[in-house]
Amino acid sequence: MNILIADDERVIREGIKRTIENIYPEYQVYVAARAEDAVKVMEEQHIHIVLTDILMPGMNGLEFMKISKRRYPYVKWVVISAHSEFSYAQEAVRLGAKDYLLKPIGKNKLQEIINNLTEEIQKDSDISRQGERLRASLRFLREGVFQRLASGLDIGNLDIGPFIEDFSNYYLVMVQMDPGERSVRLEHFIVENVLSELVERHGRGFVVSYDRQSLLGLVTLRENSVIEEFQQEVREHLTHYLKVPFQILHSGLSYDFSTVPQVVKRMREASASQAFELEPLKGSGEKAIDVALHYIKQHYAEDLSLEKMASVVFLNPAYFSQLFKHKTGQGYKEYVTSLRLEQAKLLLLNPKLKLAEIAERVGYQDMKHFTQMFRKKFQLTPTEYRQQENINILLSKGIPPQ
Repeated sequence: MNILIADDERVIREGIKRTIENIYPEYQVYVAARAEDAVKVMEEQHIHIVLTDILMPGMNGLEFMKISKRRYPYVKWVVISAHSEFSYAQEAVRLGAKDYLLKPIGKNKLQEIINNLTEEIQKDSDISRQGERLRASLRFLREGVFQRLASGLDIGNLDIGPFIEDFSNYYLVMVQMDPGERSVRLEHFIVENVLSELVERHGRGFVVSYDRQSLLGLVTLRENSVIEEFQQEVREHLTHYLKVPFQILHSGLSYDFSTVPQVVKRMREASASQAFELEPLKGSGEKAIDVALHYIKQHYAEDLSLEKMASVVFLNPAYFSQLFKHKTGQGYKEYVTSLRLEQAKLLLLNPKLKLAEIAERVGYQDMKHFTQMFRKKFQLTPTEYRQQENINILLSKGIPPQ
């Protein structure tokens, strides 16, 4: 049994991993700190059960489950969260989650869930699993042949007659991303699954990976569907999920499969003259800032440079800075500094804590720098603030200060 734990909090994911390995030493347990890492694990390993946190950098757990279910229909999902809001649990159940667990997760509850899911997986008939593997193999073969055809490569002696008959008329839809220099493994996975789902909703066809930043869809639409509406729906979904600029092109209605390589070439040439699009502070952009704010509150004592925080939510640093200020009304550095110093004020109320310890707890290794920043914001040094608060506490109790 292969189990994946996706959670951005290292203590949580490692703790769950150790618990499962102690109870089930024969099980293989994988961990991922964000959705991109989880996608990589699921592509490389045959995962049976996924336990995913809701709030993760880049993409939340519910979206990750929704996007993944088409490619991995037999995976059992369990959602874990620090939030007890009914809406989260309701959405998790709607998407097919087997359970919704609140942190911290007790050992007995975790064991009960793993036992139930193991039994459920074992009850899945071998015939069903074999049939699914066969369908997957045929799908990969078909898509592999089309990918070579679209790239203008030789397909050997393969007879594509039945393939052509299935798609006597079709559209080619290309989605291209502008990733810059970073990996777009997660975005590639998102586009493939979103586009595939919409192809099945509007007609029939499939999606193939054309290159690192491009995917190509082949679709025959139903009579009541039009390509412009299909394209717009694809755009709306991708605007919601993607955090990189992208563009969508379609070929127009085609009938001759022999022209596919030429049509794809023209589409790629046309894309070079079109601007990539990214909606400002809508969909994924706004969600990225929500994830960033949650992450900052959990990790404010760590290294939180603008560049690192932008990488956590997969955004360009300059663009992230712009979105952050638009959302919060504060610059990124100003926000983090304010959060740290407000936390320092609370810690200063504890007389057992030394100033150096407080400075370190809120992210300042240099005591002198901490004092300077504190005085700049509150017009008092940390020591003066502590003394003032102690006097206020005594006065509130009717005790005259010494």
